[in-house]
Amino acid sequence: MSNIIATVSKIQNCDNLHLVEFNFNNQSLSMVSLELNKKIKIGTQVKLVIKPSHITIAKNFTGDISYSNKLDSTIVSIENGKLLSSVKLDFFDTTLESIITHTASQKMNLQVGDKVIAFIKESELSISEIIDA
Repeated sequence: MSNIIATVSKIQNCDNLHLVEFNFNNQSLSMVSLELNKKIKIGTQVKLVIKPSHITIAKNFTGDISYSNKLDSTIVSIENGKLLSSVKLDFFDTTLESIITHTASQKMNLQVGDKVIAFIKESELSISEIIDA
C-alpha cells in the first residue's frame, strides 16, 4: 500500500455521497466516498492509502483524461517479475508503488529516472487514519 499524509481542504456533500479534496505539498488530490467519518473536517490531517494495483502510470502523456488525481512523479526503482512489475515512484519525497504487467513495463520502456504521471481514480483513494482532527 502507498500512503500520503495530506490535509482536507474542501468537502462537498450530496445525499450520501462525499467529494473530499486534500492538499499535499500544494498538490490537490480528491476522493469520492459514500461514508465519511464525522471527525473529518476542513483542516484535518489524514493518512491516505492507495493499493499499488490502483495506480496507473503514463509516460509522455498528452491529452485529457477523467482521472482527477494526476501526480507528476519520477521512477526510482523497477522490479520485473515474470508477469508483473513493481514500479516505485517518488512524489514529493513520498514513495508510491504501482503494480503493472511486465508486458506494459516493457512496452513503455520504463527506466529509473523517467518522469511519469501517476493516475489515481477518485474512488480508489481512501482515508486509512485520522492523524489530527
